[in-house]
Amino acid sequence: MLQDNELICGYKDFLANGKTERECVSFLVKEAEKNGYKNINSLEKVKAGDKVYLTKFGKAIALFDIGSDGLEKGMNILGAHIDSPRLDVKQNPVYESDFIVYLNTHYYGGIKKYQWLTLPLAIHGVVCKKDGSTVNVCIGEKEDDPVFVISDILPHLAQKQMKETAAEFIPGETLDLILGSEIPLDPSESSAKADKADKSDKPEKDKAKKAVLKLLKDAYNIEEKDFGSAELEVVPAGLPRDLGLDRSMILAYGQDDRSCAYTSAYALFNSKAEKRTNCCLCVDKEEIGSVGATGMASHFFENAVAELVARMGDYSELTLRRCLNNSYMLSSDVNAAYDPQHGDLYDKANASFLNGGIVFNKYTGSRGKYDASDASPEFIAMLRNALDKANVKYQMAELGKVDQGGGGTIAYLAAKYGMYVLDAGVSVLSMHAPWEITAKEDIVQAANAYKAFLKL
Repeated sequence: MLQDNELICGYKDFLANGKTERECVSFLVKEAEKNGYKNINSLEKVKAGDKVYLTKFGKAIALFDIGSDGLEKGMNILGAHIDSPRLDVKQNPVYESDFIVYLNTHYYGGIKKYQWLTLPLAIHGVVCKKDGSTVNVCIGEKEDDPVFVISDILPHLAQKQMKETAAEFIPGETLDLILGSEIPLDPSESSAKADKADKSDKPEKDKAKKAVLKLLKDAYNIEEKDFGSAELEVVPAGLPRDLGLDRSMILAYGQDDRSCAYTSAYALFNSKAEKRTNCCLCVDKEEIGSVGATGMASHFFENAVAELVARMGDYSELTLRRCLNNSYMLSSDVNAAYDPQHGDLYDKANASFLNGGIVFNKYTGSRGKYDASDASPEFIAMLRNALDKANVKYQMAELGKVDQGGGGTIAYLAAKYGMYVLDAGVSVLSMHAPWEITAKEDIVQAANAYKAFLKL
């Protein structure tokens, strides 16, 4: 197996410090600036040899290493997404029920809801206040931090629950975190007090909730109404870990698709553009359809390239269109690794395997290729040639058996510009689970594959 301790350590550091889109972008901006990249908004003009980046709402980033050829001849683009399945905190989230304080959530992306029960959870995100200030929140990651959890029914009382389907036995509205608790009054004591006390002596309503809110006020200067302008994400607490006695794998949250985002950025930072401009694009909202201002379906990438065209000479819509049309893109996204425990779900001859190298997925979609992006065989042949010359290990695969389901990536949204696009990423076991599995070998091979692509 390949050994690249610097790459693997950097990747684990990225996963540990990038559990939200904002954290990923912040991490990548710092790394980009270390490698000589500048915010394009600080420059009036851009020329060959320059390295620039743009961000959108702190949740999407495009990085460019400018080549010597004109942009009309196209770019080499590595496109990944940095959002992952999670729980989002609602806008009116804190409530007390029978002496326990809860935080109300709304799940994001395709999750198995039961997998999120009884796990140590952390809260990451921002709270934007009316005075224009932003409070960064991260609770549950430090060794002395408290963590949070969603409770479950004990087996002794779960007869009804165990008869329901996995899709039904955990309703989405019950995925609420425990934030705190209060000691209930002794029933006899409380009834005696109620008989002789006036209204002022009655037990205080929501006493535990008020205590929790006071803690938030003291620690973060957050009021209850500030949740209305907050973006808080609930994620598994804890660091990435080496998996297996041989330490050949990584167990961590968010490897779909941060395994490909990090290796794409790593490849860009460790390459030098020659004739064609190189680009790394990391976007948001892929897990819910690439929607919004920071998703691939937005005009973020197109606008970013337009800014580049404008700063490299006289802006032309035709130059922009030609640049996009003549570009090559790897949609850097993960694929489902073959799972021997559930082998009946896969066409084994067309499955990807851990330690098998980067995965080329010619088409995505589901069943009859609905919603698919189907790559050009000419482009695949070009990439096979480049990777073979660079001695990079790769495999061709699908997600699973034809009628079992399927999935999509951002590839089809880039393909609409007329550019060559192919899905190429890392194999993942337990995809979309709170803790996902990748092989270190595949992380290294993906980074090397992306570097070879950037030399096209």
